[in-house]
Amino acid sequence: MTTTVRIHEKLLIGGRPRASASGRTIEVRSPATGQIVGTVAEADTADVDAAVAAARTALASGPWARTTPQERAEILGRMGTLLRDRTDELADLISDEVGSPRGWAVGGQVGTALGVLHVHRALAASYPWVETRAALVGGEVRVRRLPVGVVGAIVPWNAPLFTAVLKLAPALLAGCTVLLKPSPLAPLSAVVLAEVAAEAGLPKGVLTVLPAGAQASEHLVSHPGVDKISFTGSTAVGTRIGELCARDQRRCTLELGGRSAALLLDDVELTDRVVDDLVDGAMANSGQICIAQTRFLVPRSRAKEITEALAARISALRVGDPADEETEIGPVIDDRAKQRIERIVADAEAAGARVAGRAGAPDLPAGHYVAPVLFTDVDPAVPVAREEIFGPVAVVLPYTDVDEAVRIANSTDYGLAGSVWSADPDRAELLAGRFAAGSVAVNSSAAMDLGSPFGGMRRSGTGRECGPEGVTAFVEQQSIVVPAAR
Repeated sequence: MTTTVRIHEKLLIGGRPRASASGRTIEVRSPATGQIVGTVAEADTADVDAAVAAARTALASGPWARTTPQERAEILGRMGTLLRDRTDELADLISDEVGSPRGWAVGGQVGTALGVLHVHRALAASYPWVETRAALVGGEVRVRRLPVGVVGAIVPWNAPLFTAVLKLAPALLAGCTVLLKPSPLAPLSAVVLAEVAAEAGLPKGVLTVLPAGAQASEHLVSHPGVDKISFTGSTAVGTRIGELCARDQRRCTLELGGRSAALLLDDVELTDRVVDDLVDGAMANSGQICIAQTRFLVPRSRAKEITEALAARISALRVGDPADEETEIGPVIDDRAKQRIERIVADAEAAGARVAGRAGAPDLPAGHYVAPVLFTDVDPAVPVAREEIFGPVAVVLPYTDVDEAVRIANSTDYGLAGSVWSADPDRAELLAGRFAAGSVAVNSSAAMDLGSPFGGMRRSGTGRECGPEGVTAFVEQQSIVVPAAR
């Protein structure tokens, strides 16, 4: 694997390059090789202060404050064109810093980001920026939707470009300014995104990228000059962010963890395509996606047949160098993640879970590789069946009737996504409506539509992204009551 080292020695705040206040840098290492693939300047609390000041100036008095939704949408469109032109570069970069297989990096990382920009550009014309309603006491009410203000957007490492754009597109369309805080494990694509935004015509100070550790990140969340936090990541960190925001009545959207179920009904047609889709829904990006459907709920009458089909496909997964076009599963993000996942696997086996299928480990000199595994004979109450693993580990959970299946699907603390599979789509849709989850797909593992609200119930978060509901998360609503003429 040939690695290009990308070096970004300075932060860009208010459109001006500047050394970080601490002088520290963050080294980004490939999960596949351990080699350094880039360095970025590490933002300190003083850098956060400077970035907030620049964002507030751009919000209040810069050219951004005078733009219309359509003008902002045109910038999103130009960003999409520029990102598309750099698809190969970005796919290589994300594959380097995250370990995503190259093919999945193109579609699952860059392609999804392009889709978000396309959807939000179109929303400019249909979103109700101003509505006129009849006042109950006579006259009219103008309901205006104004930018919420300065946004702190905190994104994870698993899909760094996609999750950044998922926050940036609606925030910019609403007229907000944004401080983008990428994970220290994968900040490189965020820097490219800022370059693209500037080239597309985004005014100085509207977007600042702040690679940072925990201290500066908490300073951003607590900063009095920040009006809203939008966070994607773990439930534990999201809980802390929610506490900090509640203290100051700061708005926040939290897209958190998941432990989603794929419910197979007794009439499901187990074609090769269906098996491929089920396994991809659980194992894509080494299981490091929030909507991974890693709990297969199967009817007892067909448990042996379905388990064998899933086990055969998982055992055949090609694990290896993400730059190899034949690779289906790359490494997990770092050694800490690898050790945690392997400990969960070992604990499950010690508790009596049986390995139904396991892929072979790659013969490579380095890399944080975890062999994808499928468990059966698992107690639905044990951690491997309930907790978010964020790795290539799936379980088969048999059920007797659909009521039991729904109870198992809803038996975790999470409620992000899921899927239902049946030869009768209407029957599947009825059962999907019984899931305590924000998004449920029918006969597909793609439990997310970029033009429709996406987010979690229970400990999977609060608020929604995507579609007009996602734009609403970045506006304040103001009613102006105009009395009838006298």
